[in-house]
Amino acid sequence: MTSAVETAPRIAAPPVARLIAIGVISFLTLVDLFATQAILPSLAAAYRVSPGLMGSAVNLCTMGMAISGLGVALLNHRIGRRKGVVLSLALLTFPTLLLATMPTLPWFAALRLAQGVFMSAAFSLTITYIAETASPHLISAALAAYVTGNVASNLFGRLMSAAIADHLGLSANFLIFAGLNLAGATLAFVLLSGEAMYRTGTTQANILVLFRRRSLNATFAIGFLILFVFIGTFTYVNFLLTRPPLDLSAMQLGFVYLIFIPSVIITPFAGFASTRLGAGTVIILSLLVALLGLTASLVPNLTFVLGAMALLAAGTFFAQAAATGYVSRSAGAARGSAGGVYLASYYSGGLVGSIVIGQVFDHFGWTAAVIVLGAALTAACLLAAFMTENDSAPASQR
Repeated sequence: MTSAVETAPRIAAPPVARLIAIGVISFLTLVDLFATQAILPSLAAAYRVSPGLMGSAVNLCTMGMAISGLGVALLNHRIGRRKGVVLSLALLTFPTLLLATMPTLPWFAALRLAQGVFMSAAFSLTITYIAETASPHLISAALAAYVTGNVASNLFGRLMSAAIADHLGLSANFLIFAGLNLAGATLAFVLLSGEAMYRTGTTQANILVLFRRRSLNATFAIGFLILFVFIGTFTYVNFLLTRPPLDLSAMQLGFVYLIFIPSVIITPFAGFASTRLGAGTVIILSLLVALLGLTASLVPNLTFVLGAMALLAAGTFFAQAAATGYVSRSAGAARGSAGGVYLASYYSGGLVGSIVIGQVFDHFGWTAAVIVLGAALTAACLLAAFMTENDSAPASQR
């Protein structure tokens, strides 16, 4: 295929407003992903199933996100960025609405899978849009802003979900979040000016070249382990918090997620830190902070557990921002394919973490879960040593 590039217009706004716009779109793209985790104990009670089974059903959306990420990696050269983002967010509205009917558990799981497909497509295409339209010196900041929107969706999505479910019920929760999905589609249509499309050579060939690069393979694996730990922790720590001796109510559980505030504040600086120190170093330091937090969660005291969750959230989100920026910077013209592969690996880690940690938690308890999660963080730190900033894309991919 003959290579061709369409000039891609930028988000029509001054730099700061542009970063805010990116963060808001990210928030509305991923708000469904984690908000449902805040009502996991209520859902388990409503469906009368174990924490592990309900956690797997809720987090099945990560399988949809992994599948969608691979699809975008293979077809990104044929997909209009803006149109793809808007359409994906509009379609996300439908499975969210159907969840409000409180279907049977298999249908609940299938609808969460569908949500994941549309969320991941919107996420992948927006990241590619940013990488293709932002000025070179703003790419890291723009991608950090997008991950910051993700962090904010973790915080405010969980708070909203817990409050709505506690006062209006589970069905009302999904109806309101369907409205947020529609708002996301509308904002993407308005804020992403024009169409961005990058056409390059055979995408399958690009993907094969990507897999020959050790540093990118390490980053894909790190992404898998980051979400393995994040989903594994923040899915099942809910049950730790709502059982003796902590015994938090559903509403109190929602307020627990104020611990994401430090992550919202510091994550925008991940791009700057990566530029100064290198993405590999930033990831190692961030995940060591997360490991410290994970260890502190073993103390059966609310203050320790909340502090542990704050450290783990800050560390994993900072590492995720650094890894996302690294993939976009180092993959060259194959950044669309690389971003899709990274997200497929990232969200696969979330699904595996949900299943594995769910089984460990159900059968052996929280301490055993922490040991497995700690091993995953240690492995990610070791992999980060293979990331080098001078591992640039081959000439054919620049």
